[in-house]
Amino acid sequence: MKQQLKMAGLAVLLSVTADGAIAQEKIKIGVIVTLSGPAAALGAQVRDGFALGVKDLGGKMAGRDVEIIAVDDELKPDAAVTKVKGLLEREKVDFVVGPIFSNILQAIHRPVTDNKTFLISPNAGPSSYAGKNCSPFFYVTSYQNDQVHAILGKVAQDRGYKRMYLLVPNYQAGRDSVAGFKLDYKGEIAEETYMPLNSLDFQVELSKMASSKPDALFTFMPGGMGVTLVKQFSQAGLADKIPVLSAFTVDESTLPAQQDAAVGMFGGANWAPNLDNPQNKKFVSAFEAAYNIVPGTYAMQGYDTAVLIDSAVKALKGDLSNKDAVSAALRKADFTSLRGNFKFNVNGYPIQDFYLTKVAKRPDGKFQTEIVQKVFESYGDSYAKECTPGK
Repeated sequence: MKQQLKMAGLAVLLSVTADGAIAQEKIKIGVIVTLSGPAAALGAQVRDGFALGVKDLGGKMAGRDVEIIAVDDELKPDAAVTKVKGLLEREKVDFVVGPIFSNILQAIHRPVTDNKTFLISPNAGPSSYAGKNCSPFFYVTSYQNDQVHAILGKVAQDRGYKRMYLLVPNYQAGRDSVAGFKLDYKGEIAEETYMPLNSLDFQVELSKMASSKPDALFTFMPGGMGVTLVKQFSQAGLADKIPVLSAFTVDESTLPAQQDAAVGMFGGANWAPNLDNPQNKKFVSAFEAAYNIVPGTYAMQGYDTAVLIDSAVKALKGDLSNKDAVSAALRKADFTSLRGNFKFNVNGYPIQDFYLTKVAKRPDGKFQTEIVQKVFESYGDSYAKECTPGK
């Protein structure tokens, strides 16, 4: 009798659905992003984009219910490590999705990958893990940090800007942004300023800028830093004098606060809300209906991360027990990205198209970035050649 009960229990646990998938316990996915402070809007977009992706999948992957556990990394490395250990040890998640900032990624990367749990970054893409330190347990659905900034360097070079003022935060992604900008820009750097992360007073730098009269400003100031910089830049009367080439400074996470002060400023991205393909039109419409805001790259990449994970789970019919098989299924990237062209390089970072964007005010009064031109096509990062796949 006991043996019969055991077999019955096993049959329930491993019952097979109509499509051949194994109906087991829930797939648990931890989402660790910044949900408090000036950068909270960025994390909220990733969280909500990912949740919308799971919702569009019917809340299931290969017949298994999906449970999302979202936590706030507080933009503090120590807090992030504590939170991610809770996801791994207490919640026993199958995947960790996040974070927003590269310094947080550097803090949680080893705890997650050493645990042989898959870490998928929907935003941060530092050079640290794109080369010799690549890992079969780490994937990025956004970009390698340098790439987005290289767009602006190429545009500055092509437009003949001879003197540039560079203004970025002093952390890994800020340093990567400068490295990326300099890949194609060969002109003079009038000033190269590194601000403490979360700086909200740019008056000294704006005064220097007014005096040095550069041909253009390149800046990377995400979240609340970008909101403040754009407002102070406009108030200083520089908007009509110095063109702005930026990354993540003017985007859908910051535009609701910046509004008219940001109109006309340029950005670099792998996507924009007006990208013309069927899956993107559906996504933008659904996201605005659900959250009453215009989605940014953070939301798009969060959504794509959900669909990426689903593609791997489906390929394995819900069985995640073989880590090598999961890694191989993720690497295939067998899904339709909202941005269209997408595949993984050998290092788990994407090969994709990149665009110059410009801030516009829509007829309905909302603000969004719009594509001006394609700058790079099927662009892979320069660090991939140092990665040994599957090590």
